[in-house]
Order: sequence, then C-alpha cells, then structure tokens
Amino acid sequence: MKLRANQYLCDLPVYQPGRPIDEVARELGLKAAEIIKLASNENPHGPSPLAVEAMKRAVPDVHRYPDGSSFDLRRAVAKMHGLDAAQIVFGNGSNELIELVGHAFLKPGDEMIISQYAFAIYEIVGRLFQAKIVEVPAKNYGHNFERMLDMVKPSTRVMFVANPNNPTGTACRREELRELILTVPDHVLLGLDEAYQDFLAEPLDSAAFIRPGQKPGRDNLLILRTFSKAHGLAGIRIGYGLARLQVAEVLERVRQPFNANALAQAAAAAALNDNAHIRKTFIQNQEGRARLEAEFRRLALDFVPSFGNFVLVNVGDGQAIFDGLLRKGVIVRPMGGYKLPAFIRVSVGTGVENERFITELLKLNLSSTHKKKNT
Repeated sequence: MKLRANQYLCDLPVYQPGRPIDEVARELGLKAAEIIKLASNENPHGPSPLAVEAMKRAVPDVHRYPDGSSFDLRRAVAKMHGLDAAQIVFGNGSNELIELVGHAFLKPGDEMIISQYAFAIYEIVGRLFQAKIVEVPAKNYGHNFERMLDMVKPSTRVMFVANPNNPTGTACRREELRELILTVPDHVLLGLDEAYQDFLAEPLDSAAFIRPGQKPGRDNLLILRTFSKAHGLAGIRIGYGLARLQVAEVLERVRQPFNANALAQAAAAAALNDNAHIRKTFIQNQEGRARLEAEFRRLALDFVPSFGNFVLVNVGDGQAIFDGLLRKGVIVRPMGGYKLPAFIRVSVGTGVENERFITELLKLNLSSTHKKKNT
C-alpha cells in the first residue's frame, strides 16, 4: 500500500468489546432471543423509564443538529454536583473524555501512570498520543496508591484511577482516595474514573474538591462519569467530566462539536434524577452479585470481591470457559487481554440470567487444579 499510516499505530492495542448478541447468533446459528449477554457491565434491567419517554419526545426533532452546548443537561448535572455549568464537559461516552485528555495533556515522550489491571482504554489512549505508559503493579488486584505516587516524575502528565476498578471490581477506602486526590502533584492531571460510582454504598463526594470556593480544592482533578452503567444508557453514548474551569476549558477546546447527540442529551437529563431507577438497580445488583459470589465460593473458585456490577473469577482457563459458555448462548468476557488468562469477568444480570449462567458454568469442565478456596 502506498498510503502510509503513522508507524506507531502498527503496535497500538485494539480494544475488544463484549460480543454483541446478534453477532453471536449469526456465528453460531442460535436464536438471538435465547442468548444472554453478561459481558459488558450493562444494566440488565434496561434504561430509566423517564429516559425512554424523553427520547420519544425528542425524536421528531432529530433532523436538527443537537444543542452543541448541552444547555439543559449541563445545568442539570451542575446542579446535582453543586458546580458551575462551565465546569461540565460532555462526551460520546466517558471513553471520549479519556481521549480528550490525550489531546489536551499528552505529547510524545510524556509519561502516564496507570495501575496493572486497569481499563484498557487508558493505555490505548496514552499510546495513541505516543506517551510512555508506566504500569504500576496491582495490590490485591487493586490500585497501589503509594507506589503510583512514587512513580511520579517531572515528565508525568496524567494518572488514571478507576474507583471501583474495571475489570477487577476493587474499590479503595474513602480516606485513601481522599489522600490520593490531595497528594497527586499539581503538574499531574488525576483522571478519576467513576463509571461504577453508583454501585458503591457510601462513595466519596469527590466533586467537593473542585467546587467553587470550597477548600481544600484541586485544580488538577478530572472526574469522569457515565450514563452507560447504572442509568442503562450504554447504547446512546453519553458521559461527562467534572473539573475546575482551567481543565474544563482546555477539554472544551479539543471536543468535537455536537459530540453529544440530541437523544442522548434528552435521555441523560431525564435519567439523571430518576432516583427510583438508580435505587432499584443498586439493590438488584447487590442481590445478583451476592448470588454469583456465593456460587463461586461453593465451587471453590477464586474470585475478586467486587464493588461493581460484575465479578472477576478464576475458572482455570478463561478462554476455554468463555468458548464453552458462548456455544450455550451465554456471553461473558475472557480476560486474556488483561493478562489474566485464567479469569473471566461476568456481569451481574437479572435473576434469571444469573441462574442460567450458573447452570451452564456447572456443565463445563472446570479444572480442579485451579480451584482454590476463596480467602
């Protein structure tokens, strides 16, 4: 080929999402209605009913460009978090905001600190902007904040921390997170990814560190949120970032116009304050996660106790178990791409879906050599 792509792209990792139901149905000759997907940490109970109605009302105007400033949604998010409207930045999912961080704060040779077993997009974005990735060994599958801080250099520009963490489901204590926020040096942007925040019983109010006039405050904190998980709006792609004005204004400069579509804005504004839907999702997730973890204990399978809407479990040969479940119409996530080849990650589904997964898992040949009593 005479056209030449940038050379560094040749080695760029490719993100592997959970397999779509229709794709699996076509590939294996199964009926889509009989397949369950527990691979992408989606809300199995669907979107907020208020969001569905809001999208219906917005449909007749989809021939118009969306509000490029997301005015109504911006005001609603700002009010919820006690911030100025100018402190909010919207993205096509929080994934786009991670990429905006690269545009705004990374250049070739800069360093970005992440944890071992971190969300794959962090490394992909860092390498996309030719930054040096500093991966800090995990501590009990979670973040080792002390070691991460030790790795900060003058060339460090960005540190990403997810709480709860994906794909491991670990979460830090509020005091630990507060100390990290206050300790990260001023020249390093701390990207605090709170995609799974709604599944924590008592989360830290991280927005307090960027509220106008409140002290102690942090100018280098970017909080990432999404409507894809607890709110059940993964299919329309809408997320947001919270930051002090200096950071928000820089991200706004690199944001594409109209990146938050009209249906997404309408749905997100309606879902934002649907407390009944969020509470129901929280309770059902706790019950479903407890059921999965209880079964893993009974089977003597090691797993990482989770604070998210998924569980990381050691099944001996993650790819083989993934393939076996897939043939039975149960989609989970193999973890070889995260250098955890013995593990699968299973999202918490509905009660029926969880029982279906357990039933099919029991039919597979789980290697006894990889079964250890969870401690």
